[in-house]
Amino acid sequence: MSYDVVIIGAGPGGYVSAIRAGQSGLKTALVEKASIGGMCLNWGCVPTKSLLESAKRFHLTKEAAAFGVDGIDIDKLSFNWQTAVKRSVKIVQRLTGGIGYLLKKNGVEIVDGVAIINGRGSVSVANRLLDAKHIIIATGSRPLGLNLPVPEELVTGIENFLTMEVLPEKPVVVGNGPHALELAQFFNLAGIEVKLAVPEQILVPRLDLRISSYIAKMFKKAKIEIFDLHEITGYEDGELLAADRHIPCDKIINASEREAVVPESLEPFDLQDGFIKVDGFLRTSIDNVFAVGDVNGKGNLAHIASAQGLHAVNVINGIQKPFDFKNSPLNIYTYPEIAQVGLTEAEIKDRDVPYKVNEFPLSANSKALIEGHIDGFIRLLSEKKYGEVLGVQIVADHATDMIAEAVLMINMEGTIFDVAQTIHAHPTVSEIFMEAGFDAFEQPVHI
Repeated sequence: MSYDVVIIGAGPGGYVSAIRAGQSGLKTALVEKASIGGMCLNWGCVPTKSLLESAKRFHLTKEAAAFGVDGIDIDKLSFNWQTAVKRSVKIVQRLTGGIGYLLKKNGVEIVDGVAIINGRGSVSVANRLLDAKHIIIATGSRPLGLNLPVPEELVTGIENFLTMEVLPEKPVVVGNGPHALELAQFFNLAGIEVKLAVPEQILVPRLDLRISSYIAKMFKKAKIEIFDLHEITGYEDGELLAADRHIPCDKIINASEREAVVPESLEPFDLQDGFIKVDGFLRTSIDNVFAVGDVNGKGNLAHIASAQGLHAVNVINGIQKPFDFKNSPLNIYTYPEIAQVGLTEAEIKDRDVPYKVNEFPLSANSKALIEGHIDGFIRLLSEKKYGEVLGVQIVADHATDMIAEAVLMINMEGTIFDVAQTIHAHPTVSEIFMEAGFDAFEQPVHI
């Protein structure tokens, strides 16, 4: 069977590519060896955010009396893990069902199995040959194995985490990225003592140091201990052996750095640090084969994979425009949420650009005060001469939603004056954009 495009992997990069390809009239096949939606939808992004929301609700219930809600016996509150999991499963089923419908609606053929790329023009799946004018690889990534001197059964990945009958009592989350931070905070909000082991004391690579410092303080306040992964020297009698102490631990959750899942190919790809190397148009070293999402190492977040998938289909359809790698938002779904886009302060300094930083606190925002979520701020980084916005960082409830305004502003080369003159409804947390904009030319309204 001949296709205009064969897509390997049905995660956020793959299924979005397939839907867009079908919409644009391309005859499309989507190959998936496991589940439509991939890691993100079935085991990662969606179910873990659902569980985090359940834990957050549990935590906030303890504060309900301050809002005038009486009759809650705090001593009788408990977190029901199985109910939270069931809720997340229902959400996943609804979303995967919807994606299946959209794929069918747009004429995408789903092929079950493991794909082998034969070369520039075909893919084999089991005993079936798929001829393809173009191939898009969207096979994603997986956590690196933990090279720790601990029993194998002590460690679990996110796939198995969701199938646990009961939650561990003394978990240690291993990793330095959004996913690790979110899992650690999930346990904490659910009332479980948790520790976070990170390599080289880096919480999230490429995160602005101001935000990293805030997270460290936030976790310290919540009594989530952060320690260096390399301190672990062994495991004995229910405790991790560290350099100078013993750490109680009944389960290690592996949320470590990820490695690419590179499909088998009879014509090898050029790799860079284990990821498939791509050019500005997302083409691999085989010119009619594209690689999008985690597998190319250009960002390991779902929205980046989807954006790259859409871009690859545009290139196939003749829109020859390079992909913009620099302005993809980094979202962390902690409580409060954290988001950033554009350049960090360190990156601006490295470019020797005169700049200014303006910060506005949530504690001066009406909506934040109303909702009782006053921890956080917006941070606006702009160059001094023309006031162009170079980077934005937000710590606030729904920061991951509000960051889209900053993405648009940076993509349009907007200035601090544009930010200040954009009318925001009152009262809303998004008014912090306007306030930071006014503060950038020393005319703040509410501070």
